[in-house]
Amino acid sequence: MTFRLQFLTVILLALWGIPAVTASPLPVGWSDLPDPAMQVFDDPYRDLSPEQFDDVLFVVRLRNRLRKDVGTEEERQTWQELLLETEDALASDDIDVDWLLEQVPVVTERRERAGAAGNPQFDGQTVTLNGFAIPAPPEADGQAVAYLVPQFGMCSHMPPPPPNQMIRVQLDGTWTPDYAHVLVRVTGTLSIDPSEREIVVVDGLVPMRATFRLDVTEIEDLGGAGGASDAQLSLTDRIRAAGHKKTGGGQATE
Repeated sequence: MTFRLQFLTVILLALWGIPAVTASPLPVGWSDLPDPAMQVFDDPYRDLSPEQFDDVLFVVRLRNRLRKDVGTEEERQTWQELLLETEDALASDDIDVDWLLEQVPVVTERRERAGAAGNPQFDGQTVTLNGFAIPAPPEADGQAVAYLVPQFGMCSHMPPPPPNQMIRVQLDGTWTPDYAHVLVRVTGTLSIDPSEREIVVVDGLVPMRATFRLDVTEIEDLGGAGGASDAQLSLTDRIRAAGHKKTGGGQATE
């Protein structure tokens, strides 16, 4: 009965020329975007303390060094003693280094799946969120595009984030970023639509793997690049952005 009443109300409002109230965009944070169901998995490396993790790396380095024909006899003896000492320390904490190293490909695959899975709760929803815009070459049909990331410097002075922390933004043509890492607030329809491109950012060719696409309906330039003044923005940033806007920048690959 309630649904029928709501439906009739919408029809009557339309007939009378009164616009129906539309739902406000959902405010979304970057931590909301990963699929929660994919974030829980066995990861023995996550259980290590920083000191234990350093010890595991030290064991790997010492083993590699001892496999090679390098160092004096005295140095190799010292490395062997250090190796046994470190392995014993880890064993006293019930850490099996050999088993742990065998888990590397398994854990890597699990982390990659977790980092790529998008939260289905927001698929097809109208959302609003803040982020740092990176210029990108337009689509083949001329559609203006940018990428949105959660932190200043990602994809240029820092590595790209996981795919579910990157959004490929389909711009509406009214605004494009003038340089990398412009702080913006975007509103639009968010979709799980994985894409992979390579574009030229500040430090060269960068793989841009995005789990999400956002079709913009509104965008607000919040000014500056993460609080950086115009004087602090590198000339390279501006040249790259200008290249993307005028000529499509570096060749994008599928």
